[in-house]
Amino acid sequence: MQPLVDGFGRRFPYLRLSLTEACNYSCSYCLPNGYHADGRPTFLTLEEIQRLVRGFAALGMRKLRLTGGEPSLRKDLPSIIAAVSATAGVEKVAITTNGCLLPRHIRTWRDAGLTAINVSLDSLDPARFAAITGHDRFAEVTEGVEIAQTLGFDSVKLNAVLLRGLNDGELPAWCDYLRERDVAIRFIELMRTGDNKAYFERHHVRAEMLEQQLLDAGWTLRPRAADAGPAREYAHPDYRGRIGVIAPYSKDFCAGCNRLRVTARGDLRLCLFGDFGIALRPLLQADADHDALVARIATQLGLKAAGHGLHQGNTGITPHLASIGG
Repeated sequence: MQPLVDGFGRRFPYLRLSLTEACNYSCSYCLPNGYHADGRPTFLTLEEIQRLVRGFAALGMRKLRLTGGEPSLRKDLPSIIAAVSATAGVEKVAITTNGCLLPRHIRTWRDAGLTAINVSLDSLDPARFAAITGHDRFAEVTEGVEIAQTLGFDSVKLNAVLLRGLNDGELPAWCDYLRERDVAIRFIELMRTGDNKAYFERHHVRAEMLEQQLLDAGWTLRPRAADAGPAREYAHPDYRGRIGVIAPYSKDFCAGCNRLRVTARGDLRLCLFGDFGIALRPLLQADADHDALVARIATQLGLKAAGHGLHQGNTGITPHLASIGG
């Protein structure tokens, strides 16, 4: 079948699948009070995940990113990676993780079929990192990143949420870090969610300011791959590493959208900040429902809006990013 296309001509070869809402961090911008289970039905099982991924692959999905919460909290993560990477049509399997368990598990994930990894690293200063995340795990995370660079991944990327007054002055340190490392750091502009209004107003800084600093320092914008994420990536001849900027409040940000999301409980989300979810889980209980699942996914694209409502303060039904995987 042809890749999924919405009413605005956008194609969707990229699926972000949350494996859990649970997280073992308490980041100030996401879950400052930590994760608390709500007693609702459990997260998708391995068998449900296999059926879901087969359905999306039948519609042209080629890149899958496993997210959370914190996906490494799933004890069956190696089995999940092996199953989805063996799905016909799936070419890339990536993961976004906070990285605290990387030294223990990264080789197993690679052997299971993982092709790319993104690691949250909000600061290169250990004390500042602990203050932002609520946990003193800087040594484990950076050790895991160094190991990952030796395992032949297609890409190793780091994520840092850009926070005014907390980490927005670290660009020089990041440039030093990237000089000899073949990794990319992506600065993510802080986004409003349902429960962070005061924090957002205190710490939001426009990503365009950082981009102007990069341009002034001789960094140049690289072409964007068809299945790439939302970052605008910059390169510089003096550095092995790259710098990406994710700026959801920038003009035409949504015009390049190429990804869909499924929550850890099986709801299709057409937008990170959408107002509704489409239940897919009832069609993940038996292989015989494959055609019905494919049909439901395909017909929902007509409901995808041209863009989010963040500029108007509309955060949709997303209370915090751990609930959908960012």
